[in-house]
Amino acid sequence: MFKCTLKNEVYQFQSIKEILAKASEEKSGDIMAGIAARSNLERMAAKFVLSELTLKDIYKEPVIPYESDEVTRIIYDDINQYIYQEISGWTVGELREYILSHNTGSSQLLRISKGLTSEMISSVAKLMSSIDLVMASQKVRPTAHCNTTIGEQGRLAFRCQPNHPNDNLEGILASLKEGLSYGAGDAVIGVNPNNDSVESVSRILHMTHDFMRQWEIPTQNCVLAHIATQMKAIEKGAPSGIIFQSLAGTNSTNDDFGVSKSILDEAADLMAKHGTSAGPNQFYFETGQGSEVSLNSHHGVDMQTLESRTYGFARHWKPFMVNNVSGFIGPETLYDGKQMIRADLEDLFMGKLHGIPMGIAPTYTNHMQADQNDQEIAGMLTALAGANFYMGVPGGDDVMLSYQDTSYHDDASLREMLGLRPLREFEIWMEKMGIMENGRLTDRAGDLSIFK
Repeated sequence: MFKCTLKNEVYQFQSIKEILAKASEEKSGDIMAGIAARSNLERMAAKFVLSELTLKDIYKEPVIPYESDEVTRIIYDDINQYIYQEISGWTVGELREYILSHNTGSSQLLRISKGLTSEMISSVAKLMSSIDLVMASQKVRPTAHCNTTIGEQGRLAFRCQPNHPNDNLEGILASLKEGLSYGAGDAVIGVNPNNDSVESVSRILHMTHDFMRQWEIPTQNCVLAHIATQMKAIEKGAPSGIIFQSLAGTNSTNDDFGVSKSILDEAADLMAKHGTSAGPNQFYFETGQGSEVSLNSHHGVDMQTLESRTYGFARHWKPFMVNNVSGFIGPETLYDGKQMIRADLEDLFMGKLHGIPMGIAPTYTNHMQADQNDQEIAGMLTALAGANFYMGVPGGDDVMLSYQDTSYHDDASLREMLGLRPLREFEIWMEKMGIMENGRLTDRAGDLSIFK
């Protein structure tokens, strides 16, 4: 039993899982699950107890047992035991101080990350304020290569997301051209399909690949169907530069998603042989706080810790990109803009500390207590914190998935405000097309006639 006294009241916690849940910032999903702190004082007591736990304490008590959960097994089997032993005696509070120290740089943080379990990373995030999360995220700079290199300092990438409500190829192509003309697409040209059939997925993959070849665009294409559908399309000859899958932080939720280590291993082998990109990083994963709660498969673990476990699962396959869509579900997981912004900052830090090039989709649905101002604040804060990429959605309104995200114009604004440039290979192409000069968009940006 763990306990703490605040204002003459004793707060007791039965397990590390309970401490983690009650140390979390308030979120509607944790409240709905019945695991959140009942008051701000109880939350502060949990944070105090958490700060004095050692990393060894957390290592010895995973929130879901190793024997019963594949995600836990992947996280623990991938830990570098030599590095873990070096830091196992640190308290969570000491880990926070090390991360935020001005003497600690990216290489040091990426090294110790190999000895951290996902619960440890979630724990330290719970002790951080918003400004702490921004400062810590800025420090960590993981990189990866597919056909472009993501994560280099001074660069900010975007996924061009030209979705169409009935997968009309002409409609997709029109949105694709617009996105490219504003500099979106260096992370990936990624389409969410309405029709998850092999035939429809193959048509979109062929169209986007052919367009990339025609205009010599240095990027990678992807259709965000279920991984099994993508694999069948690739086996039949569809050209895909990267392969996608949504992931979660519990074995039971991944079962609901139809994903497991075995199918991801099979996909990795398939992409190594038949993927159209140079690699070696050929996975694109999407995650978000709340998926486990929404499917009632959270096992009493808080949303933030489950999200961190998702990154621990994802890093096993050395992905090219991972992005969070924590506001995508709705108010039952994140009630309002404040909760959404906090989740975005937590997720960016936790993903990067796992060594993953991390993107953010500061999304919200129209039935949340959130609006475009909240979304733009989340975008600016996470861009300041060093997010590696964002979505690019025509008009910021996804007509196929019915949610709000960053627009092509938002993307261009984030780069300009912070003096960031497209991925190196893609910037050269933009200059050749006459839509960028010396890192700035020209008057031809947004002009689709460049593709005639």
